[in-house]
Amino acid sequence: MRINDILRGKGTEVATITPQAPIAQLLTLLAAHNVGALPVVASDASVDISSGSHPVVGMASERDVVRRLNDNGVGLLDRPVGDIMSTTVTTCRPDDAVDDIMRVMTNRRIRHVPVVEDGQLVGIVSIGDIVKSRISELEEHRSHLEAYIASGG
Repeated sequence: MRINDILRGKGTEVATITPQAPIAQLLTLLAAHNVGALPVVASDASVDISSGSHPVVGMASERDVVRRLNDNGVGLLDRPVGDIMSTTVTTCRPDDAVDDIMRVMTNRRIRHVPVVEDGQLVGIVSIGDIVKSRISELEEHRSHLEAYIASGG
C-alpha cells in the first residue's frame, strides 16, 4: 500500500497556517479541523485550506503550544506561529510505501507527515491514518485466509 492510497480515502484537503499568524489562530484552526498539528506554509499562502500550492516551511502542533505556554504564559498566544513551529519537517511522497512511513514516524516519534510532490503540499498523513490503513490490510488478509480455509485450501 502507498501513501497515495491513504490520500484517496481521506482526501487531500489540508488545513495550513503561515509563520506570521498568531498562535491563538493556530489553536482555533486545530480545534476547527479537529487535528493535532498543521503544516506551516510560506507566508504568501492562505491561512485556511491549502490547495497544495505552497511549500511547507514548518509544522506546529498542540504539543508545541503547550510546552511554550508553560515557559511563556498566556502572552504566547499573541506571538507568531513561527516562534514555536518545528522547522525540521519530515515529509513523504505520494508513492512512498505506507510501511516505510510508519517506520519513519515510529523512529522519529512524529505523528504527522506532510505529503509533498514537486516541492508542493498535496496532503498529510497522521499516525492514525497509518494505523487505520494497516488494520484494513490485516482484516482483508484475514478474510482471504478464512475464505481459503473454508474452500478446503
